[in-house]
Amino acid sequence: MSTFDPDALECLAAIVEEGGFERAAQRLSITQSAVSQRLRALEAQVGTVLIVRSRPLKPTPAGQLMLKHAKMMRLLRTDLERDLRELAPSSVGGGRHEERISVAINADSIATWALPALSSLAQAGLPIEIITDDQDFTHEWLREGQVLGCVTSLGQALRGCRVEPLGVMDYVAVASRAFVDTHCPQGLTAHNFPRLPFLAFNRKDHLQHEFVARAFGLPRVMLKQLFVPSSEGQIRAARAGWGITVVPELGVREALGKGELVQLLPRHRLGVTLYWHCWNLQSDVLQSLTEALREAASRVLGPMAV
Repeated sequence: MSTFDPDALECLAAIVEEGGFERAAQRLSITQSAVSQRLRALEAQVGTVLIVRSRPLKPTPAGQLMLKHAKMMRLLRTDLERDLRELAPSSVGGGRHEERISVAINADSIATWALPALSSLAQAGLPIEIITDDQDFTHEWLREGQVLGCVTSLGQALRGCRVEPLGVMDYVAVASRAFVDTHCPQGLTAHNFPRLPFLAFNRKDHLQHEFVARAFGLPRVMLKQLFVPSSEGQIRAARAGWGITVVPELGVREALGKGELVQLLPRHRLGVTLYWHCWNLQSDVLQSLTEALREAASRVLGPMAV
């Protein structure tokens, strides 16, 4: 098998991660012409196009494979640098500043438990890049080779990856006291939910629908929705009286205790099982990430159903 130029691989990764040639050039501190030349040389070596020149730019299937290879090389270099630093602390620099260890984590985990889990690694100098998405879609970032691991609600392992359950995140429906008093003083019912506004993360977020459907035993529901693409933003909007939102109980526990928010349907919770997926490689970095997430999840998430 051919040996691929590490600089060309990093160039491909930069184009995809930055979304264009100009920003990739800025990140790599080279000219845009040099970016194009490196990509053409890599495409010539592979024998096929690696980037679709569309808006937005996206990798071809072959490009996805090469992108995954580039990120594996990053991981190996990071492992090597950590090992060498332990043997000779003064002899190894901090690695290339443009190289990132990318993971995809759902927004609700970022807003509640995942950042504290990764703090020690970030403080130790690991160049973490966290990509956020809905818990049903972080899996796709791993499938496309753009991250080396992901926290997701999907339990099916991808080829070449390993998976382990983290625990169950409980979701509750909340709103401000003023909103409840004005719009649903009798609480949330099977009769009034269609006319009440629900706050969702984005159009891919169907958690609100699932919560209401399960609460009232309905096969499907239609909701009046507002979209706030931030877990913390949804909670702030609910406090401001925008409507009802279904969010992790972890994120609103304090607000509920202070009476700043009211839990609708207090007897009903929706449990979402979260999993950690990562490449099936022997790597100190991957092991550190796995252990950090596993340990934090064991403290804050609920147990898996037996």
